[in-house]
Amino acid sequence: MVRWVWCGALMLVLVAADARRIDSTARAQAIPEFGFDASADFLKLPADLYLGEVAGVATNSHGQLFVYTRTGNPTVGLGNSRLFAHGGSRLLQFDATGRFMREIGQGLYGFLVAHAVRVDPQDNIWVVDEGSSQVIKFDPDGRVLLILGRKPEAITIRVPASTPSASPQGRGASGTGAGGAGDQFVRPSDVAFDREGNIFVADGHGPNARVAKFDRDGRFLLSWGTRGTEPGQFNTPHSIATDAQGNVYVADSGNKRIQVFDGAGRTKSQIANVGTPLSICIGGGAHQYLYSSHAGDQYGMDDAAIYKVELDGRVVGKFGSAGKEIKQFGLVNSIDCRSENTLYVGELTNWRVQRLTLHAPQTR
Repeated sequence: MVRWVWCGALMLVLVAADARRIDSTARAQAIPEFGFDASADFLKLPADLYLGEVAGVATNSHGQLFVYTRTGNPTVGLGNSRLFAHGGSRLLQFDATGRFMREIGQGLYGFLVAHAVRVDPQDNIWVVDEGSSQVIKFDPDGRVLLILGRKPEAITIRVPASTPSASPQGRGASGTGAGGAGDQFVRPSDVAFDREGNIFVADGHGPNARVAKFDRDGRFLLSWGTRGTEPGQFNTPHSIATDAQGNVYVADSGNKRIQVFDGAGRTKSQIANVGTPLSICIGGGAHQYLYSSHAGDQYGMDDAAIYKVELDGRVVGKFGSAGKEIKQFGLVNSIDCRSENTLYVGELTNWRVQRLTLHAPQTR
């Protein structure tokens, strides 16, 4: 669960030394509202299969849809005097019409608490599992190709955080949030890729507050970030995306901003006029847009929206509100934006995927 920290004015602040000044008066103008259509019943599940909290949703180049959901039958076994758990999440594949095709990795050792699914340019499928602290790559046929991180060796019992010694550190954790070198994740939250195939992992649901970079073969290259509010620091790096130039965008949820870095982790700018970013996605094509889901409370039922943003931080428009009806959102934890005006969003609170079709925005 994200720990929410409210801070800062909602405005765009560029922190690069050579960045231009932004006219804050223009930023204060009304944000256009998009009209849109929505469908929440297009997925055709088998009669005995149900969605739980939809943590991840993504499409491949054929329009097929992948849903990583917190449902299933968790299993706990005893081995070497330790308890091991698996099976708390499921990865489902649907065709472009929403027809169920298959389940991938049923009962897989690393499936425990789903958090994200992404599809890379080669149509490989990547899942990020918060419970097992692992990032797992599948080929398009569903075979495991690469594993980053290691699942905790035993089930831990959480103790109240009021005691100084109660803060769970775990493998790879540090008091500063910088984490350990390599894939020593503690509850990672998302993954992204650049054109060279480099892998960027947001490692931020636990005590770590960093981004770790690996080459295409999974070799560790570098990491950046500590816990805090300054540029280059994070308070829950919850989602991550890259643009065509190799810039890395991180939804720094606890600090109510999206930070922008180059591929080496150097701070370029930040976008702080889109509420509390929970999930971000950058589309393809010649003109790329960033989509960011906002949740204004812990359960996403008081305030919610999705923003469409230029990569320089200018807001094109927003749409949606909090709630349980169609065209309303309840903790949008994932966005697929392969097509500019057709989005798929996965909701935690409402246990569903919505397909959204955007219309031209209109200023109030």
